[in-house]
Amino acid sequence: MARRLTTFSKLLITFLIVAALYFVGTYILGNTQFGKDLKDATGTERAEGTSSSGSNSGSATNSSSGKSSSSASNSGGSMDRDKTLKVQLVSWGGYAPGLYFNEGAQASLRSRFYQEYGFYVEFILDNDLGNALDAWIADEYDVLVQTADAFPLYTAPDAINENGPKAFMQVDWSRGGDAIIVKRGIESVNDLRGKNVAIAVPSPAQTLLSYSLEAAGMSYKDVNVIKTSDNFKAAELFRTKDVDAAVVWSPDDILATRDVAGSKTLLTTVDQSHIIADIMFAKQSVINSKREMLNGFYEGWMKAVAELNATPANREKAAKYLAELNGLSTDDALGMMSTVYWTSHADNLNFFGLNPSYRGQQGKDLYSTMAKRFVDTGDAEKMAPNWRSAIWTGAVQSAKLEGAAYAAEKSKTFKPSTPAEKRAAPVASKPVSITFPVGQYKLDENSKTIIDLQFAETAKSFANMKVRIEGNTDSDGSRELNKRLSEQRAQSVAEYLKAQYGMDSNRFIVVGNGPDNPVPGCEQNQNSTCKSKNRRTDFQLIASN
Repeated sequence: MARRLTTFSKLLITFLIVAALYFVGTYILGNTQFGKDLKDATGTERAEGTSSSGSNSGSATNSSSGKSSSSASNSGGSMDRDKTLKVQLVSWGGYAPGLYFNEGAQASLRSRFYQEYGFYVEFILDNDLGNALDAWIADEYDVLVQTADAFPLYTAPDAINENGPKAFMQVDWSRGGDAIIVKRGIESVNDLRGKNVAIAVPSPAQTLLSYSLEAAGMSYKDVNVIKTSDNFKAAELFRTKDVDAAVVWSPDDILATRDVAGSKTLLTTVDQSHIIADIMFAKQSVINSKREMLNGFYEGWMKAVAELNATPANREKAAKYLAELNGLSTDDALGMMSTVYWTSHADNLNFFGLNPSYRGQQGKDLYSTMAKRFVDTGDAEKMAPNWRSAIWTGAVQSAKLEGAAYAAEKSKTFKPSTPAEKRAAPVASKPVSITFPVGQYKLDENSKTIIDLQFAETAKSFANMKVRIEGNTDSDGSRELNKRLSEQRAQSVAEYLKAQYGMDSNRFIVVGNGPDNPVPGCEQNQNSTCKSKNRRTDFQLIASN
């Protein structure tokens, strides 16, 4: 027969059950992923629950994009402003690493910037660059985004420059996010001469077009630039009969060419791989007051890049946050991310000139070149200050990041040239007059300088394309001797580019035409002027297999 429990026994059993539940709960919270997620969620709610409803310029609907940026009222409005970085973003896949490390756009206790470095980060979507700049001047943003090539437009005007804008981090290289689209009959950049080209001004699209024209021995004066306020309008203009070509963002290159019969994408930043470099910049006063936060911001971002490159699961997580910020599907966000290359810590060392052995494209190359061209095109009234005065490298230099995960991008490895590549139609062709002594093929110092000034920068910006170097002569002398000599001269040029700039020898397609490819109008080598024109070296950009 069963006994009834005494009151003391009941209390003892209850105590043991409660104690067991406590220890099991403590173990789950401290030792399982479920427990971590539960604590993180509670921390986020606490952080958001203490926020005020203070206004911020980024919380209004963005007039240029039709999207709303993240609200400051949910991101720590009552948190210590001195411990919060407010960072403007635009709709671009390059910013996924920061969102990933921050666990979303809003400031929260879940953020790894907070957990590992002790400060908050609030990302605010603001595609209206004019509005963002005004807010930055008014100290409503700590950090703005831009591209290195367009940065001179921010550093040249006195009203802006007095704030001491300093670029401190390279975020990415565009790799397919920007493109030149053309209508029927335009097969190369050279065919753009005299055509109407729609382009957003001011914007990085100008740089893409400018460098492309340079690769064809042309300039802005050789095309009719139809200025628009943004890349979306450039795509719309392309759909009309008034425009022959346009510089657009992806996916408008696909959508617009689909709508216009016979049109196509001429080239993208997959080909012109080192031309659009996204950067972040801050005022000198912010650098002075929030130096340690910017150091942590940079280092955390670089950790995120390494982690996103490590596993697809991390990329999916980053895409989720990017989609939430931009009001997109996760698949669309993944598509945005696929058109950029996120730069690593070592890439930043290269970009800011902190690696003396690096010979590729640097920030100063883009900045300095476009500073001058913006003056030439009338987009800037005066030259911007030099690159060194427009950057702060403290965060890059203070980062404690080592190992393969933070290594720089390797140069593309090219396959040996094929017979088909020797005959392939070029994307752009630029004739350069390189003089050789009679019967000689070795470069002198003057010839090397000409290559440096007239083609080296093009080769660095179109780093994913092959370069066909064609030697040409006049008709004086034996045809066979001229063909052999012209090939030797083209090979000398290729060897110089390889030695001076570290370019892959398989990248070059060497052709000796001898007298067989005279310039139009000089087919008979009828005078000294024509003979001089025919003694040339053609640099041609060829799509790589």
